[in-house]
Amino acid sequence: MSALRDTARRWGLAFVGCSGFGWPQAAFAHHIAGHKEGLWQPEWPVAAILAVSLWFYLRGVQRLWRAASPGRGVARGEVACFIAGWMVLAAALMPPVHTLGEMLFSVHMVEHELLMAVAAPLLVLGRPLIAFLWALPQSARRDLGSLSRARAVHRVWLFATSALVAWMIHALALWVWHLPALFEAALARELVHSLQHVCFLGAALLYWTSLLRLRHDAESRGAAVISLFATSLHSGILGALLTLGTVSWYPLYGGRSAAWGFTAVEDQQLAGLVMWVPGGFVYMGAALAFAAMWLKESETRTRRWETALLKERHS
Repeated sequence: MSALRDTARRWGLAFVGCSGFGWPQAAFAHHIAGHKEGLWQPEWPVAAILAVSLWFYLRGVQRLWRAASPGRGVARGEVACFIAGWMVLAAALMPPVHTLGEMLFSVHMVEHELLMAVAAPLLVLGRPLIAFLWALPQSARRDLGSLSRARAVHRVWLFATSALVAWMIHALALWVWHLPALFEAALARELVHSLQHVCFLGAALLYWTSLLRLRHDAESRGAAVISLFATSLHSGILGALLTLGTVSWYPLYGGRSAAWGFTAVEDQQLAGLVMWVPGGFVYMGAALAFAAMWLKESETRTRRWETALLKERHS
């Protein structure tokens, strides 16, 4: 318990240090080590992309509802899911989380889990492709609609969002980007860092699309349960390796985490716990939800078979 309290205290000091309200500079100078400046500096390109994406989505929903009726095409609950996912995405990619993530591996892991396990499924539930399509002018909407119905494009999309392929892309993105050479390249160069986040978010969007697209048969529910269980397993293994490791995988974090009162290994172990426990709960919770739907649909199908057999016997 004392270790947990100490960790909570250090994280608290890190986030309090971001604002500096009511604290003299000397009180936490040994934690921030000159990094206080710029912690709240917005990432303007990212902020612009986020703002445009939200405007496009809401514009598309407005046009769609005006053409049909409110709630048609994209339901109100789906709009709420998208906005919630957008807010999580903004929180992950903007200061102070993003800036602190460059200094503390544990906060960086929180950022990645927010992207892949929280923001991505909420965004997918918001049905953004329909909304974005309706945000375009009618001629462009017609052309893109025709293109999306083309056989080759349709096959590529079905392949990319199939259960096995989407799972493999998601798993590869997670493991490959945690290789020390690539992860440290992301820490050293902002362009590589941006590419890392694009890969994580893109892979997660494909993965959750493969699970959440509107198919209500028992087979697809069963595939979702297996996929989520496998994701929980392999991401948990990676988290366990980070947690139980006694050598820092990413030496670049050594001096940065020390400025906030952590050793590099302590910071890495906390990051591994973030992936292993909260991240695992998300995937296992989703697996249990799909399992419940799977059982319900299997029972419904069994009742239909029994009813049909009884009718045949009485006919």
